[in-house]
Amino acid sequence: MKMNPVNINWLSGFALGALLLFSLQPAAAADKLKALIIDGQNNHNWRATTPILQAALESSGRFTVEVATSPAHGQSMEEFKPDFAKYNVIVLNYNGDSWSAATMTAFEDYVTNGGGAVSVHAADNSFPHWVEYNKMIGVGGWGGRNQDSGPMIRWRGGKKVLDAGNPGPRGMHGAYFSWVVETRSPDHPIMKGLPRKWLHAPDELYSMLAGPAKSVTVLATANSDTTHEDEPILMAINYNKGRMFHTTMGHDTRSMEDVGFVTTLNRGAEWAATSQVTIPVPADFPTADKVSVWTPPAK
Repeated sequence: MKMNPVNINWLSGFALGALLLFSLQPAAAADKLKALIIDGQNNHNWRATTPILQAALESSGRFTVEVATSPAHGQSMEEFKPDFAKYNVIVLNYNGDSWSAATMTAFEDYVTNGGGAVSVHAADNSFPHWVEYNKMIGVGGWGGRNQDSGPMIRWRGGKKVLDAGNPGPRGMHGAYFSWVVETRSPDHPIMKGLPRKWLHAPDELYSMLAGPAKSVTVLATANSDTTHEDEPILMAINYNKGRMFHTTMGHDTRSMEDVGFVTTLNRGAEWAATSQVTIPVPADFPTADKVSVWTPPAK
């Protein structure tokens, strides 16, 4: 039996259209990166800031987000065992008790084998005695860190400088104020297309952070009101096959509800997960003299 060529064309077109429709829908879901935010302890208000981090990541259209909340301070950490391997990127909104040895080893293995991680603000205060974690974040502060923790990173004369400094504690900040962020690695995927300078919402400006400082790319700096040095504010760190995006911004909800913070968080998380960045720079990105406020999408 011969079929009319018109019918064959119609059926072929219908089948092709159905196939395309079917294939496009899973692809869109597959494009989403899986992010896990870890909180539960912090010297900052993680209950208020984790929802901002989650909304920021989800608003990019690039991430699905889950949250793992640790036991409270002083409670056993033995059963806190996030399955890191399920995720493309781990976002640390955590500063508290040490995890169990098994969980620390699992996190090391995850990043070593190509996993991505993001350290937000006080997460670089955490785990002062965890050697591999300090390599992952590059530099950190407080928690008993001192000159023996490693050098401080400064930006001087147009380049990164490692400064051993004088003996004493490491990690400090001055006033809570609005400060200018200056791009230092404009060709890095996270920073490409961002202005040379932009004004950040009021925040704590971390200074005198110290650590192993290995494989650290300084993405942006800000001039400290305490040290009067250009201190690293955004950093990209390579750790074996994995990547860490380190932002010292994000003290509270006001600091996070800032287009500059949200944009660099999202682009930094995507880079940590994939080594590439597809998230665009928004038209309302802040300028050198104007903060741009970000409003979380209504649920």
